[in-house]
Amino acid sequence: MPAITVDDVLVLPRLPRLDPATTEYRAVRRLVTAPSGFEGEGFPVRRAFAGVPLTELDPFIHLDQMGEVDYAPGEPKGTPWHPHRGFETVTYIIDGIFDHQDSNGGGGTITDGDTQWMTAGSGILHIEAPPEHLVVSGGLFHGLQLWVNLPRVKKMSPPRYQDIRGREASLLTTPDGGALIRVIAGEIDGHQGPGVTHTPIAIAHVTLQPGAALDLPWRSDYNALVYVLGGRGTVGTDRRPVHTGQMAVHGPGEALRVTADEKQDSHTPALDLYIMGGEPIREPVAHYGPFVMNTREELVRAFEDYQAGRLGVIPAERVPHSGGETPPVS
Repeated sequence: MPAITVDDVLVLPRLPRLDPATTEYRAVRRLVTAPSGFEGEGFPVRRAFAGVPLTELDPFIHLDQMGEVDYAPGEPKGTPWHPHRGFETVTYIIDGIFDHQDSNGGGGTITDGDTQWMTAGSGILHIEAPPEHLVVSGGLFHGLQLWVNLPRVKKMSPPRYQDIRGREASLLTTPDGGALIRVIAGEIDGHQGPGVTHTPIAIAHVTLQPGAALDLPWRSDYNALVYVLGGRGTVGTDRRPVHTGQMAVHGPGEALRVTADEKQDSHTPALDLYIMGGEPIREPVAHYGPFVMNTREELVRAFEDYQAGRLGVIPAERVPHSGGETPPVS
């Protein structure tokens, strides 16, 4: 998994060494396995949140692991133009290339370790697709899309787009250097990620080397979700086994514990995790298709506004990509 990496993690800032005698580690409340499906024009996804109550996900709504898939020439697929209202989409590319364009003028190309953060707010149309050269050549594609809810007072905020390069993430490691932690949004032990959030959250992509352990300080007022992108290991102090495509929902506490198995397979030589948490909004959720509102009446209004063209207009021409001239970071 390329994303963003460094030649020597020992030069990075290190997490504090936690004292097991005084640290309240979070227990694993629920462990689920993501079912496979298809999105957009037919690209394969794992539905990471399937089977988890919204109350345990809050403030998150939806998470798809896109791929990992090695496309043959002509096979790469994306999504057609479609609307959103009432939440934010966070698209993180681990391997491959993806283009984005929206009706608010946002857009760009993201590749290994980059993030596109789109606040749909009051309403927007957008499209996500592989660039033409990737469709022609084929190639590896792997990424994630996370939906972050907005509180009632911010659901009708003006749309906003953030183009976050992989090199902007805050990088840190564990006391023994066994992990690379990429902070994408929020703050972990004083290290701030580049993503600007309406809802208080933290997101990190963590790579644990075989046999390495991670004791991660985590805000006690946030929930905690650990999704396994690849590899095998254990979660919690009771060392519950986890593998690719599984997610651990944690209970209350002030730290997370994850350990990578000593032996990984050749395809996934390390344990890769996507760790999320945030301050629960604790408001009613009315979710249908591309809209996340508080009431059924607001959902109906969103569909009516979309049909009336009030959520934006598809641009007549393809906009230049804001990240198109940025070289990949590896």
